Amino acid sequence: MPAAQPSRPPRWYTIPVRVLLITFIGTLLCFAVSLLLAILGTLIVSAARGLHPDMRIAYRYIALPAAVIAGSVVFIAASILEIRHYRQSKTLSAIERMS
Repeated sequence: MPAAQPSRPPRWYTIPVRVLLITFIGTLLCFAVSLLLAILGTLIVSAARGLHPDMRIAYRYIALPAAVIAGSVVFIAASILEIRHYRQSKTLSAIERMS
């Protein structure tokens, strides 16, 4: 049975890259879902009132603010989780080197 190779120590500069990537993907996903729901809602309301739907409302007043708020929340949550993961990995790497 081959001996396990020690894992490399964590690097701090990977934290911002992963946080920004997760934030971008989360914001994009939230924008897409909120835009879909806003378009459906706009179509339903305009059909009920007998008017032509104004899709600018879905983009400007619903999807964009929802994406900004969700992006902020995802950024904070991802930052906290990545820093916690880095500190845990750093501690485990130090313990591994000692043994």
